[in-house]
Amino acid sequence: MSEQFSIDARAGLESQIDQWRAWVLRRKAITPDDAEELEDNLRGQVADLRAGGLDDDEAFLVAVKRMGNLDDVSREFAREHSERLWKQLVLVPDAPEEGGRWRDLGVLVALAVGAGIVVKVLLGLHDDAVLGLNAALAVLPFLAAYFAWSRRLPARVAGVLVAVAAAVGLAVNLYPLATETGGTGMTFTLAATHLPVLLWLLLGVAYTGGAWRDHARRMDFVRFTGELLIYFALISLGGGLLVGLTFATFGIVDIEIEPFVESWLMPFAVPGAFLVAAWLVEAKKNVVENMAPVLTRVFTPLTLVLLVAAFFALLTGGPLTAVDRNLLILMDAILLLVLALLLYSISARDPLAPGKPFDWLQLALVVAAFAVNVVALTAMVSRIADAGWTANKTAALGLNVVLFVHLVGTGWLLWQFLRRRGTFDAVERWQTRYLPVYAAWAAVVVLAFPPLFSFA
Repeated sequence: MSEQFSIDARAGLESQIDQWRAWVLRRKAITPDDAEELEDNLRGQVADLRAGGLDDDEAFLVAVKRMGNLDDVSREFAREHSERLWKQLVLVPDAPEEGGRWRDLGVLVALAVGAGIVVKVLLGLHDDAVLGLNAALAVLPFLAAYFAWSRRLPARVAGVLVAVAAAVGLAVNLYPLATETGGTGMTFTLAATHLPVLLWLLLGVAYTGGAWRDHARRMDFVRFTGELLIYFALISLGGGLLVGLTFATFGIVDIEIEPFVESWLMPFAVPGAFLVAAWLVEAKKNVVENMAPVLTRVFTPLTLVLLVAAFFALLTGGPLTAVDRNLLILMDAILLLVLALLLYSISARDPLAPGKPFDWLQLALVVAAFAVNVVALTAMVSRIADAGWTANKTAALGLNVVLFVHLVGTGWLLWQFLRRRGTFDAVERWQTRYLPVYAAWAAVVVLAFPPLFSFA
């Protein structure tokens, strides 16, 4: 019995060390060799502490404490080996385990061409409504196919994703969302804006290799999303500059290239840039993540000021029934920005680190967002009571309820953590567990709202 207990205890210790090593390796300044060196040091300290009478759990906790904060360790390695980060940012590794990167790029370029062909076909229809409704359907399935291939997604999961995406795409295209005059109504706008959200979260299932219930993989998808936005923005800025220079060059010699750019270059360049950005994020996983702490520390206080200003704008804008609809839409956009900022910040934080002043600043951001959300909800309910239900008002009200619950949960767990009555891991897990709620609400808006409101 004691021998079995010893085996179980040792297995528990090895599991803890494995988790610690995974956190160390998330710091891109630390190579696997560095992590091995640190692990040897940790194991030596654990052995000394066990020899002194501590059990495995106690020895591990004390040894990790002696090793110091992982972010401090990472920064120290970064200072000593700063050249690594620059090389990792611009070079594709040549290590044997990375030998498939160029093959992955080849597959992804082929998929990008496929996405470009679909976009080109949609443009050929000369129907802005069809293009606006199907833009996400033209690109995201190809990115999902890349992840299904690279993650070896089980056939059953892949089949379910294809069936769901196809059913949603078929439904929105069969719905009579366009008006008799060729224009678009409110339900069309709602479907076009919520469909990408639904498809993006379906993409997350492919990204996680079908293991969507795994918290760590869901958080990896959150990190991927943030890093993809950074890469795509950089590629878009560079591409925009090149296109501008190209226009200027051909303009000097009186050659008209605008038809070529609009009809051929942009349909392939935009989805191509998006998919290549995704490949770069995968090839350089966690490199750009080092920018997250800087970005969040810059934008969190600025967003807090913006929220306070928005709060007073809502309160001083007259009766809540008279609050301008565009102002309420802007408030929703700000609240979504706040949650994206919080989610990205949380994904980049070491959950083992104690509470810091920046965590209190984030709590203040959540409180301010909650106050704005309550006022916005009150205004929406007042407008509905005064003028009745519409698709737009219902969608806005539902989104604000979803945001309300998200903010309450985040604020409470963050408050518990800062009071040392909870863990930061609970704050992090709440974020990823709540993501399917947004997918569910997006599905309701896309599929249920058009018939419910008579395709208005």
